[in-house]
Amino acid sequence: MTIPTTQYAKSGTHRIAYQVIGKGSIDIVLVPGFVSNVDLQWEHSGFRRLLENIAGFARLVVFDKRGTGLSDRVPGNALPTLEARMDDVRAVMDAAGMKSAVLIGVSEGGPMSMLFAATYPHRTRALVLYGTYSRFHPDVLDRSGLAGYIDAMENGWGTGASLRYFAPSLSDDERMVEWWARYERHSASPTAAVSLVRMNAEINVSDLLPSIRVPTLILHRRDDTRVSVSSGRRLAESIDGARYAELEGRDHLFFTGNVDAITNEIQEFVTGNRPAPSDATVLVTVVAAAIVDPVAQAIKWGDAEWERKRAELRQRAMNVISANRGVAFFSSNEEIYGWFDGPVRAVQCAAALLQDAAAHGVPLACGVHIGEAEKRHDKVSGVTVQLARQLALASTTSQVLVTGVVRDLTVGSGLSYMDSRTVLELDNRQIPVFTAGTAGPVANGSHGLRVKFASLSAREKEVLTLISLGLTNAMIADRLHLSEHTVKRHVANILLKLDLSNRAAAAAVISTLGA
Repeated sequence: MTIPTTQYAKSGTHRIAYQVIGKGSIDIVLVPGFVSNVDLQWEHSGFRRLLENIAGFARLVVFDKRGTGLSDRVPGNALPTLEARMDDVRAVMDAAGMKSAVLIGVSEGGPMSMLFAATYPHRTRALVLYGTYSRFHPDVLDRSGLAGYIDAMENGWGTGASLRYFAPSLSDDERMVEWWARYERHSASPTAAVSLVRMNAEINVSDLLPSIRVPTLILHRRDDTRVSVSSGRRLAESIDGARYAELEGRDHLFFTGNVDAITNEIQEFVTGNRPAPSDATVLVTVVAAAIVDPVAQAIKWGDAEWERKRAELRQRAMNVISANRGVAFFSSNEEIYGWFDGPVRAVQCAAALLQDAAAHGVPLACGVHIGEAEKRHDKVSGVTVQLARQLALASTTSQVLVTGVVRDLTVGSGLSYMDSRTVLELDNRQIPVFTAGTAGPVANGSHGLRVKFASLSAREKEVLTLISLGLTNAMIADRLHLSEHTVKRHVANILLKLDLSNRAAAAAVISTLGA
């Protein structure tokens, strides 16, 4: 998606920077948290994914509050009241031609969104609240901790040091810290940032919650490091008819971790439908990551420290998987899974997971397999997942094992593969397994797949082409004037010759080879 043009709406004497994304029939306004910058946010892969996900089903407006980002600065850093911020939202909606909209209030943007919904119900189609609160004390900080937090902000603003308060799983990621430092500097001055904290510390909109009469969805991460999960639960109890969804994760930032889980909840709430059927068979590449000898690690680190390291590993893994356009899910504290729509991104993600884990002293091993799986909401299940898991458990520390079909479908990607050994069985066949590297050409990969493809008969190539177009056996039989039994025999021969486990993997061969 091309980065949209930044425009300006006039709110009184101030200009408010905003962007319009998407062309859906539903209008949504994203009310930012502490600080924002509508241009720089596109540089972060998780932020971009979140915006594109929402813009896929709605017309989305993002903006910078007055005094922050690309909007007009406030003279003397006299930051605006919640009422003035409501005026800014109305100005942006008017400029974008929105009579009413769904408001998504993120963190500090939540209280203003609640006030807006209660004051202007005719302009609020629905309300979504993420990681937010009705009162700053004690949901964000108790009063005794405020002075220390302000001191840290004054002395560290613009360095990225504050990232630990918002996304602790990424606080050791040098690239993220560097980007966050620039994001801070381009979103507010140090004086404005401290003024924002002081003003936010006075927020308490608890008394108006019963006045909110619009459909409301509340999203909160269970282990949110910035805003207590009890705040989200209290909002759900206080707003009549509110729907509450508690998500996995520790990071407070809504564009880190599994952003798909957030946008899927929003899409279902706003449209009544999730991005895909809740139960469907899809072709996916699955990465399974398993901690090597977790018992030994628990003994080494001690129970409390090991629990902390595991929690941080899970959060960082969600960020890595999301950054590689995958969807994370979990089955235990020692196993992490992600599914992808392409094998190259999956293998690259597996390598990134290993590098991250090694940097934090956690031994991890990965397995990657592609095949059909049952998709339900954000999770996939079935033989494909189990094979990836078996590979991970068979791997050694810092090793990625992939099945032969993954190797063949990543030709020309720059990935390299080493020793071949057979460790798995499927449908009474042994599955060739390879160790993946991260650089250099794929040794004999393209040649191997093309040799296999060349071994197909002309009729088998014709059938394979029709499989790649999504035709069923019955449809292929009708198209080629063959019996369905004959088509089944051709499909079986194709899978055998290409050394593939299912027709979905076979369908990918055509696009891979450009045949």
